[in-house]
Amino acid sequence: MKAFHQLSTVQNILASYKEDQPLHRFLTQFYKRNKQMGSRDRKISSQLIYNYYRMGKALEQLPLQDRLVVAEFLCNQEKSTYLDYYKPEWVKYLSSPISEKIDKVKESYPTFSMNDVFPFSEHLSTEVNKGEFIESQFVQPDLFVRVKRSATADFEFRLRQQEVSYKKLSEITYAFKNGAKLDQIILDKGSFEVQDLSSQKVGDVFKPQRWDKWWDCCAASGGKSLMLLDEQPDIKLLVSDIRESILENLKERFIEAGIKGFQAKVLDLTQNPAVFLHDYEFDGIILDAPCSGSGTWGRTPEMIAQFSKSKISFFRDLQRKIASNVIPFLKQGKPLIYITCSVFKEENEEQTDWLCKQFGLTLESQQIIKGYKDKADSMFVARLLKV
Repeated sequence: MKAFHQLSTVQNILASYKEDQPLHRFLTQFYKRNKQMGSRDRKISSQLIYNYYRMGKALEQLPLQDRLVVAEFLCNQEKSTYLDYYKPEWVKYLSSPISEKIDKVKESYPTFSMNDVFPFSEHLSTEVNKGEFIESQFVQPDLFVRVKRSATADFEFRLRQQEVSYKKLSEITYAFKNGAKLDQIILDKGSFEVQDLSSQKVGDVFKPQRWDKWWDCCAASGGKSLMLLDEQPDIKLLVSDIRESILENLKERFIEAGIKGFQAKVLDLTQNPAVFLHDYEFDGIILDAPCSGSGTWGRTPEMIAQFSKSKISFFRDLQRKIASNVIPFLKQGKPLIYITCSVFKEENEEQTDWLCKQFGLTLESQQIIKGYKDKADSMFVARLLKV
């Protein structure tokens, strides 16, 4: 009885998961400890678990067996052994539009509410379509790759050679189903980068000029800096992050991409960095701010269950502290590029309002990049000028 065994496995995983690490990392460790599970068993268990978390806080009062039924129905369009066994009358509706599937769920479970799927909707930025965004939580986002222009022909040749399905979204951007095996695509190191579609789009507002001095102040692994250098390689670049280990990863990526001549500093920007930066002045600052990550929860749906509303104000205050410490190093008339991977207004447009009032910045542009329409992350980006 496969479905019964699948339910038992999910119960075991949920009982073992302490929510102290990302779900994907925990599952990797769990499967290593349970080597008797074959690849198909691991795949089905992961699907069930992720779909379970995509339910957010909806129908929390239901037994796990029933909640998984609803999750499998709403998140899948393909055959499900679990659904076949526990709710066979729903199988014929698997390919129906999500709105019709939601109506079908409500017939059996009248207390089902989309507001419970994403219980923070009152905090959504004004540009976000609430209904479309919440429905997108039932969809696994795609995997996106950005390829150097000089390598696209070779990249496509190797994709065809390995029979990897893809969609070409632009001259340099490709989309794949999540889990696509790209490790067999052998190109020169640094020829392509795995980078979400929305993250690629924020580069449209950078507009660096030759010989500019730029600071990517919360650089993480350097994705935004790589886009900046692709657009204008003749700039002087400082990258910083609070985590030394992640800056080491950045340096490796830069070496693979053939990038030299940059500076890297470990900086805690909740503290005044003047003692380290002295009289530095920049022609542009990228502040990809620490945030709730709410625009990325389609990839990490376990975060919906783990997140509390009080954390929104925590991230808002942290962003303000960091911004206050980096803006003094921006030249007059030059841009601060403020980025979050959040869909919360407190971290986005309310934050740019505060920055303008507090520091006399001028808002040149801002937008929510609506990744929920493209099976991608959703992000916020603003370009503010120091006047």
